[in-house]
Amino acid sequence: MAIVTLLTDSGESDHYVAAIKAKILSVNPGLRIVDISHQVKPSDVAHAAYILRSVFRDFPKGTVHLVGVDSAGQRDDASIVLQLEDHFFVGTDNGLFGLISDRPHQFLAELNTIQPIQSTFPEKDIFAPAAAKLASGVGMADIGRPMGTFKKMIDRQVKATKKLIAGHVIRVDNFGNLITNIPKEAFEILSKGKTYTVQFGGEKFRRILTHYNQAEEGECFLLFNSLGLLEIGIYKGNASELLGLSYDSMVNITFDE
Repeated sequence: MAIVTLLTDSGESDHYVAAIKAKILSVNPGLRIVDISHQVKPSDVAHAAYILRSVFRDFPKGTVHLVGVDSAGQRDDASIVLQLEDHFFVGTDNGLFGLISDRPHQFLAELNTIQPIQSTFPEKDIFAPAAAKLASGVGMADIGRPMGTFKKMIDRQVKATKKLIAGHVIRVDNFGNLITNIPKEAFEILSKGKTYTVQFGGEKFRRILTHYNQAEEGECFLLFNSLGLLEIGIYKGNASELLGLSYDSMVNITFDE
């Protein structure tokens, strides 16, 4: 059964998500719809990109991902369909899709060009039919006009030398944990045979755990999470509130010979 996922900033108190699903099912009632999240803050492209980047590869190849975040975009932002890493993405060309993968796209097309319509609800009127058709086996070139490039935002980059990894908090999750952009792979390479100190705010730590429950209740901990990113938390507490850190806060790891 073909899968269509939904990621939107629509919330769940209104009819918007149901209307998107209804349009998809009106094209093909046999499709399976999976909700990723509808709790992204309005127009928070960075949060949506983080969520999508974190989870889309867990779905089978060929899955269609409908993204309705900041769908109005700017005046010249097109509606697009994108094939990337053997997945399909439908949404607004507002820079979000450029943040989910470093790999080159396989195919790109602009939607709403064959029989263009005006819509104040593109998630339902443009994205949903396109996603449903893709999931039903219709080719990308049959639902849109091929195009060469799409918008890409520049994400926060980790700076790494033999003596330092300089990163930032890229997400504060629902538990108040601080997720950084420091990858485990870089840490393991640079820390080999060295001692290290992790610094953030006024805190310094020299131990990284492997499981959350290795910390005592109320204790600050560091570990590499399931995404392979350094995470800072307080066991059964809110690290963001208690440590005074938030999105874009600096986190550094220094190495000693």
